Formats: sequence, structure tokens, C-alpha cells
Amino acid sequence: MKTLLVTGSSGLIGSEVCTYFARELGYTVHGIDNNQRATFFGPQGDTRWNQRRLARDLRGFQHHELDIRDRAGVLDLVRRLKPAAIVHTAAQPSHDRAAAIPFDDFDTNAVGTLNLLEAARQACPESPFVHMSTNKVYGDAPNRIALQELETRWDYADPHFEHGIPETFTIDQSKHSLFGASKVAADVMVQEYGRYFNLPTCALRGGCLTGPNHTGVELHGFLSYLVKCNLEGREYRLFGYKGKQVRDNIHSLDVARFMAAFVAAPRAGEVYNLGGGKGNACSVLEAFKLAEKFSGKPQVYTYVEQARAGDHICYYSDLRKMRAHYPAWDITQSLEDTIRQIVDAWPRRGAEATAPESAALAAPVNHAPLAAAVA
Repeated sequence: MKTLLVTGSSGLIGSEVCTYFARELGYTVHGIDNNQRATFFGPQGDTRWNQRRLARDLRGFQHHELDIRDRAGVLDLVRRLKPAAIVHTAAQPSHDRAAAIPFDDFDTNAVGTLNLLEAARQACPESPFVHMSTNKVYGDAPNRIALQELETRWDYADPHFEHGIPETFTIDQSKHSLFGASKVAADVMVQEYGRYFNLPTCALRGGCLTGPNHTGVELHGFLSYLVKCNLEGREYRLFGYKGKQVRDNIHSLDVARFMAAFVAAPRAGEVYNLGGGKGNACSVLEAFKLAEKFSGKPQVYTYVEQARAGDHICYYSDLRKMRAHYPAWDITQSLEDTIRQIVDAWPRRGAEATAPESAALAAPVNHAPLAAAVA
């Protein structure tokens, strides 16, 4: 039986990958996570409930309480497992938190990725290595594209971007935020291990990754947090651009399906823009309406004139390269279905979060005091 190693396994994408590879592809899955998201965002970012879910639902799932910044620990684990594939989703995922914790941000996102790449090169160089990067590697350069203002959203006025942002778009000469900069370092290193060492690596520049298992907080997790505010009647703060800024939403299941396609037919040093594309894009104002449609509750919000640093006014991925390289893959989860699933999921999550700890944390392997989880 093949073995998969997933970092950030209790996060949104990590847990979806664990489930998909175990159930659909028959892998034995090992997850690395230590609930660092709770350190980054406080109790509301806690993902232990998801760790409990994986331990309960996936036969053979093994949790490793390991910090990806622990170079020796990472190398030791990868040498012992020699996984058939590595999916790296662990990260510090927030612009705003990165400015407050610059060393933790860079050590987790950039150095943690290098630790995993070098461990893979030494222990299992033939194994595909999939890295969850971000569209923030483009910084605010997409904001220089000519836009047109529509009734509820911004959109590209330049026909060159009719299909969205391609992988050839510049990552240079723009404001990234410290988070974007640390992810650029990781993204480029993943490409370099592919090109320099001929390892089967890829960097997936994700848009708004979302789904019913997301632990959204104000600083990260757009749709999940927006829906949570809607359901609880809590005020949502809308930052700048008239609320018409456009997000590129992709369901975590479609992310996991693409990762599986790459693992089955890997390439060296590739980059893909992994979002929902134009069909799954929406503005914040449009997301309010969809949440209200499925919850039956009005969205309570306030408008803050100052936009977030490095935020995109309009962003959606050009999916044509992904579809050309992997024609069997495509988006299967529509935006409306995704928001409906999130609306249905939050009440269930309350019960998960209060489940007894003991069921949970079923025999984790402790390697070190920390590990990072991504959303």
C-alpha cells in the first residue's frame, strides 16, 4: 500500500487531501500538524476537531505532532516513511499576522518548505512533491490591470485577461505583504528543486481555498468566516474597494483532485494557478447575497474605507494550463454548492468542537512541540 505524507493535515486542504487519498486512492496517510493555527489566530482557529475527525474516520491514519521548522525531525520522519508522495500544505496563511510575527512567518513558510524539500531530495527523490502556494506571490501587481466597475463587482477591462491571471504573470516589482514574500521564497524553492535537481515538484498558487471543513477567522478564510458571521448575526468588516473586490473560490475537494492528478503524472518544477476560475469568482457583496440565500438570515456588516495591504481588487485564475496538462481534471463544485455546504457545516462543527478530547487525539506520535497548519 502506498504511503502519503501530508503537512498541515488538520487544516482545510490538508484534511481534504488525507481523506481523498485514503478513501478514493487507497493510500496509507501520515499527517503532520500541531494546531499551530490556534497559536496564530487564537482559540477560534483551533483545528483539533479536524484532527479528531481524521483519526476517527480514516483507517490507518497516523498523526505526527511535528514542527516543520524542526529540520532534523522532518528529515528523520521522511527517511523512516519514504512516502510515495508528499503534499505540503502547512503554512502561516495570513497577511496581517505575518506583519506581527515576521520571523515565525518566514521560518514556517520559507524555511519549513526548504526543510521538507531537502528531506525529500535525500530520502525519496522520486516521490512527487506538491506544494500549496498562493496567488499572493503575484503581490498587488494584478491591481495594475485595467478594470471596469460593474454593479456588484470589479472585472478586467483588458481582454488579455478575459480568462483570468495566467502563470506567466509577473511576481516582481509589487507589494506582497510579508506573508506573500515568504510564500514567494517557498514557491521559487519548490520550482528550483524541480529544475535544478529534477525532482517531480509543483507549486499550486491557490486562490480562496474553501469548503465545509474550513476554520475561517477574520484574518484568513474568506467564505468560511463570512458565512459564520452570517449564521451568528455577527458583524463582518468589509475592507475597501466598495465591497466589490473579486475572490477566486475553489472547493477543497477540487484542490485534492488536482493534487491526485499531479501525483499520478508528475512533472518537474511546475507552477499552476489553482482557483475556481471565472465561473466560481464572486465579489464580497455577491457572497453576502449567496450566504443570505442559503441561511435565510441578513448579513450584518460595516464598511471600512481602508483596504487591506496587498489585497487584490479583482483576481481569478486562468485554468487553461491545468486543463491542458491534466484534461481529466476540472472544477466539480460550483460556488453556490460550496457556500451551501459551508452554511450546512458550521452548526455540525459546534458539536465536533465540544467532543471529548480523549477520542481524539488518538495515539499521535510526538516529535517536537510545534507544527504548522494551513487553511
